[in-house]
Amino acid sequence: MKIKNNHPSPQFARESIVLLNGEWEFNYEKRKSKVRFSKDYTLAKRLLKENSFPYKINVPFCPESELSGIGFTGFISRVMYRKAVNIKKNGNRVFLNIGAADYLTTVLVNGIPCGRHKGGYTPISLEITDAVKDGENEIFILCEDDVKNSLICRGKQSEELLSHGCDYTRTTGIWQDVYIEYKPQNYIKSIKLYPDPDNGILTVFAQLEGSGNLCAEAFYNEKAVGKESLNSTNGTAVLQLKLDEIHLWELGNGRLYDLKLTFGDDAVYSYFGLRSVKLENMKFFLNNKSVFMRLVLDQGFYPKGIYTPENDEERLADIRLSMKLGFNGARLHQKVFEPRYLYLCDREGYMVWGEYPNWGLDYSDPRAVDIFLAEWGEALERDFNHPSIIGWCPFNETWDYKGRKQYDPLLAAVYDYTKAVDSTRPCIDTSGNFHVKTDIYDLHDYRYDPEEFKKSFDRFVTENYLYEHVLLDNKNRQVYNGEPVFISEYGGIKWESDKAHKSWGYGVDVKTEEEFLERYAGLTKAIIDNPKLFGFCYTQLYDIEQEQNGLVTYTRKPKFSEKTYKKIRAVNTLTAAVEKDESEG
Repeated sequence: MKIKNNHPSPQFARESIVLLNGEWEFNYEKRKSKVRFSKDYTLAKRLLKENSFPYKINVPFCPESELSGIGFTGFISRVMYRKAVNIKKNGNRVFLNIGAADYLTTVLVNGIPCGRHKGGYTPISLEITDAVKDGENEIFILCEDDVKNSLICRGKQSEELLSHGCDYTRTTGIWQDVYIEYKPQNYIKSIKLYPDPDNGILTVFAQLEGSGNLCAEAFYNEKAVGKESLNSTNGTAVLQLKLDEIHLWELGNGRLYDLKLTFGDDAVYSYFGLRSVKLENMKFFLNNKSVFMRLVLDQGFYPKGIYTPENDEERLADIRLSMKLGFNGARLHQKVFEPRYLYLCDREGYMVWGEYPNWGLDYSDPRAVDIFLAEWGEALERDFNHPSIIGWCPFNETWDYKGRKQYDPLLAAVYDYTKAVDSTRPCIDTSGNFHVKTDIYDLHDYRYDPEEFKKSFDRFVTENYLYEHVLLDNKNRQVYNGEPVFISEYGGIKWESDKAHKSWGYGVDVKTEEEFLERYAGLTKAIIDNPKLFGFCYTQLYDIEQEQNGLVTYTRKPKFSEKTYKKIRAVNTLTAAVEKDESEG
């Protein structure tokens, strides 16, 4: 079962795909004034008819990137793609899949409208069966975008012409894999996997198109370890596989099971990890064992591809760099990472938080509820089955939006929706602030003096006092109600590596490696040694353009000596107070 090694969607893979990455005909329009989005297919039809497509672009790389072959980094309002594709139906249904395209995507096949999708970070799957014929077909994709629109999630894409602070080069249009997928008339639409390591059981919830017999087979190292089937006539099926062998998904060792599902002529290949997560007694538990989160912030930016890494080697290098430095996971920050990245996290035993790029969205506007829930729901649906994802975080730092407070019912509704979709993982409503309804009370603290930093959290131990925030009096904005606590952003120590940019970071600059290491160790140990904190997340793994507070450069080159990196690892892997407490108990 090697299909996951090269499929764009390793957890839901069919053999019958045709990858459309590579050269497409291309054109784009620079932003001249306020962007007005199309309301139907009229604009797409006109642009297809009028455009000469003078450029060639390398899909799936965005036109702002070097790897796309375009490299235009100014404001872009529209991008247009055209490609001739040979198709053979052979009695199958035909689907066009786009991993992600930013923001409003419209698809014509042979000039026939086939679908529209809003959202820059979630997958698009459109049935194009009735629009295609055997032989050559023309696929046209229009993407419209506007990072200045207050009802669009842009994440860390700069709303100003140039990158600034902690906002970076924009991504417009297609930035994940594009492929044709053939399915039989009756097929598996989706699956949700519920592993139960305590009892050695995998429960499969399947949504089906049509009626027939669904069969699920589990394998470990190619050895069959479980099989179950049933007949479905109502479009759904629930199977429970009793596993003959129990191999736990653990940190540093993914131990993935392969899973094959068949439904009539349809075959889907997937995988799962056998693990459980929970919060209890102010701690985080993985497989009923207390685990201290040693996380690093990873924003998923790449010098040549912007949002899109060049290959799996580039993805894997970041994961292994993090693990080498003593981290056991990451906050995947302000971006929905592509399925292949998550597959590698699953395989390596690297835990991550699933987040959504909410920045840019006016979270004080009640209209944001419908917009955000639609996009967030697609992210939850796509990534539910990844064992590496141990928690959800839909929002990050919901500061006042142009002087207006966040709309609290938005955060509460998204939390409730998340827990309704997935009761198996904890959910942080908004990382850092301002909490409304949350499983974890996390904090962002960029104070740079280790002694001051430590004193504030020592008060949490001795006086049960948890300050609301160093910068604001938040007593009327969020209240600590005894939830488990971890410091989900801290540090951000600037060490300039690229003088071409006006560098940016947190706190007073350090001047020597020794001073850097002293601050890093002091801040990190203050968290590790606190018995009421169950984890940390350091900002950040690598520099991004002008934000030069990473542990390596943007090109992933060392910033420090090997001796310093060994000391960073030594600090990161110190036994935490909560771990000592568990061993003593």
